[in-house]
Amino acid sequence: MNTEDWLADTRASYDAVAESYADLVRGFLDEAPYVRAVFALFADLVRASGGGPVADVGCGPGHVTAHLRQRGVEAFGVDLSAGMIEVARRDHPGIRFEVGSMTDLPLTDASVAGLVAWYSLIHVPDGEVGEVFTQFRRVLRPGGPLLLGFHVGDGSRLKTQGYGGRPMKVHVHRRRPAQVATWLEDSGFTVEAQMTLSSEEGSPAGILFARRRP
Repeated sequence: MNTEDWLADTRASYDAVAESYADLVRGFLDEAPYVRAVFALFADLVRASGGGPVADVGCGPGHVTAHLRQRGVEAFGVDLSAGMIEVARRDHPGIRFEVGSMTDLPLTDASVAGLVAWYSLIHVPDGEVGEVFTQFRRVLRPGGPLLLGFHVGDGSRLKTQGYGGRPMKVHVHRRRPAQVATWLEDSGFTVEAQMTLSSEEGSPAGILFARRRP
């Protein structure tokens, strides 16, 4: 599958489920103390690096972006799906949200102080991850922290039924933290910490903290 195909499938799928997905994740962080702690640590790292704008890439309906703002981070959201961005703008007025692809981020070089990709890499094929991480490095300031969240495991599956029972057509990729860390190191990042959290969805959550090398 080429880049245009998986991007088009991902965009169309999340446009279709934007409302039902927003309903699903609304209030999620209220019941996830360990995830809140991860975001609190990320916010501390951003402030310790001098602060500034932070990109939530693959922001969906904006719940993580809004939470980071509550933590005192100057966060804004970018998502491939125009439907998701419409919901994010409606549910979180006053926060910047824009449509864009992580394969070609609509941001200038070294323009963000930190970057979060929370479960937004799960539809990116293995062969495209390096290019995505190159984009992340391009837009991050030297020394800027990066936070990733993803499904831990092996292999991929085709997801054809989405949130709210609506049809989707996206591949969901599960990965080992060591492999993701290797891709990051090869793309100009230094991995500083990694952990896993149990998940009610059945697959553990992999979490990596990295920093852009100068």
